[in-house]
Amino acid sequence: MSVRPTKKQQELLTFIETFIAEHGYGPSYREIMRGCNYTSVATVAAHVNNLIARGHLSKRDRSARSLEVLKPTDGDKAAPQVKITAGNEKWLMDLIESKFAEVEKSQKVVQKDIDGLYMLVAALAVLGFDGAAVAFKSRIKELEK
Repeated sequence: MSVRPTKKQQELLTFIETFIAEHGYGPSYREIMRGCNYTSVATVAAHVNNLIARGHLSKRDRSARSLEVLKPTDGDKAAPQVKITAGNEKWLMDLIESKFAEVEKSQKVVQKDIDGLYMLVAALAVLGFDGAAVAFKSRIKELEK
C-alpha cells in the first residue's frame, strides 16, 4: 500500500497526470520544473524519487519521458479510521450552524470569519458530507456579497 503524498507531491502528481493526458507522454524534469514553478531540476528529481519510493509513480530506467502515475486500486484506499455516528453528525452540523449564525448576525463580516467558515465546510467535505458542504458553501457566497 502506498503512503499518502504531501501537498507538494500531490501537485506534482496532478501536473504529471494532466501533462500525460494532454500530450500522450510523460513530461521531462525541466517541464515539470517550469510547470510546478520549481527553481531547480534537483527538486523535481527529489520529489519524483520520493513518489516512486512511495508507490505513486513509476519510471523505466534510462528512458526519457517514461514517468507514469500509478492509480491505487479500490482495495488500497484507506478506510476512515473513525466512524461518525448520527449523534456526532448532528453535533457537528449544529456547531457549524451556530458558527454561521454568529457571522451572519455580526454587523461587519471580516475575511477571517469567511476563512473560518470555509475551513469548516472543507472539513465536512473531507468527512464525506458533500451535500451539507455544498449547502453551507452557498451560504458563504451570500456572506461574501
